[in-house]
Amino acid sequence: MDDGLRVTDRLVVPGAELRERFSRSSGPGGQGVNTTDSRVELSFDVAASPSLPESLRDRALERLASRLVDGVLTVAASEHRAQLANREAARERMAALLREAIAPPPKPRRPTRPSRGAKERRLAEKKRRSQRKRDRRVDGD
Repeated sequence: MDDGLRVTDRLVVPGAELRERFSRSSGPGGQGVNTTDSRVELSFDVAASPSLPESLRDRALERLASRLVDGVLTVAASEHRAQLANREAARERMAALLREAIAPPPKPRRPTRPSRGAKERRLAEKKRRSQRKRDRRVDGD
């Protein structure tokens, strides 16, 4: 595979760093499923990749820790009958995983307080609700 995998606008993983393995799929394909190698396993060595900058590599290794085996991320695709369609599906899945893993962390939340009006509306609604329930009660008097 010589064409690269576009992860973001700035990051493209060269095709030489990707490994593809083909095997028989258990998915759709009728009788042909027993003879064609349509299942695709796409692997990318995140830990040893020279195309990932150090900061992004560290972030990806941390976020993908549960999915990595010896620093290698593997994605399998077997939902299509055609090998080419499964190759595309695996590449899209790999790009999405990497994109999510190297995304910058979200901004920290700035704590806020409810406004005076919001507090008053909440308490007024609580009073109305309790009054409504009180009115529904059937007392013994």
